[in-house]
Amino acid sequence: MTGDEIARAASALVGTPFRLHGRDPRCGLDCVGVLALAIGRTAAFPNGYALRGGNLEAIKRLASALGLVPAGGKVLPGDVLLFRPGPAQFHFAIAAKGNLIVHAHAGLRRVVAGPCPDHWPRIGHWRVQNPRN
Repeated sequence: MTGDEIARAASALVGTPFRLHGRDPRCGLDCVGVLALAIGRTAAFPNGYALRGGNLEAIKRLASALGLVPAGGKVLPGDVLLFRPGPAQFHFAIAAKGNLIVHAHAGLRRVVAGPCPDHWPRIGHWRVQNPRN
């Protein structure tokens, strides 16, 4: 998949209900569910992960196992971003057009697209390995 395809797939999920550990858009998604569907790797994603109080190195190993490679520099559509919105909490988002991200917003109880909150430090940045161009 190209980055644009990933961004479009994530954007198509906007409005989907939020559900912790959700992997089915009919029932709801969390941030990992959005990522899984956007990159087309739903079977490879665990359900028993720990983004709260989790281990950053384990999350990085998961990203690698999913075919994501570390990226630096400018964020491009389809890039996978990892944020720390609170102490001991990690959150995945997909870069969309411009400065928008798509992510499962627990507070709003749905998948949303919007600018990244300024108070969320970005602690990870990946791209799908060998995308088609």
